[in-house]
Amino acid sequence: MRLDKYLSTYADLTRSQAKRALHAGEVTCNGEPIRNPGFKVSADDHISLDGMPLDPAGERYLMLHKAEQTVCSHVDDGHMSIFSLMEITRPDKLHVAGRLDADTTGLVLITDDGQWSHAITSPKRACQKRYRVWLAEALTEQACLQLQQGVMLHGEEHPTRPAVVEKVAESECLLTISEGKYHQVKRMMAAVGNKVVALHREQIGAIELDEELEPGEWRYLTPEEVASVEKRS
Repeated sequence: MRLDKYLSTYADLTRSQAKRALHAGEVTCNGEPIRNPGFKVSADDHISLDGMPLDPAGERYLMLHKAEQTVCSHVDDGHMSIFSLMEITRPDKLHVAGRLDADTTGLVLITDDGQWSHAITSPKRACQKRYRVWLAEALTEQACLQLQQGVMLHGEEHPTRPAVVEKVAESECLLTISEGKYHQVKRMMAAVGNKVVALHREQIGAIELDEELEPGEWRYLTPEEVASVEKRS
């Protein structure tokens, strides 16, 4: 593919804008400035625009350490969008596979592959999610037993699926669920007479939050992490 067409496709530039960027020396191929619009880009080439790598063709898979008071949408509705924190091309093509509330932190998976995200969010797939939960009061053994058996949430017709509960401290636990109901963890704790004061997602399926990522930071998933989510049902 010609470099000017590559820039038009993957940087959303017009041909004239692409040529101006090339003339200004803002485009590099494998670290070397390229000014020729007709330069042929191969599959192995790494193209950057003004220091920002351009994504090659194909689906993208990322993890982000969501910070508190950010939202998993493309609209800043009083809180900052997680996508505004990401220096990445075509962020509008990406979506979140399993959103978190504004006040919840932790692992968010982001992609433009609809089948892949569906394998995570579809109720039929029962993808497990592990949360670290801090509570207003001590978690009793009776409450743990109720959560492990399934609890009835307000407004629901059926109880939740059995959860895995691991107490970390008197008012802190690890909770693993295989559903994604609205505000589910908070509603589950309310159902056993407690209240969530802080919530952090640590794992989705086999993918764990990278401990080296600070809140607001992201990275591409490894091929092994991507492959851990089986797209076919």
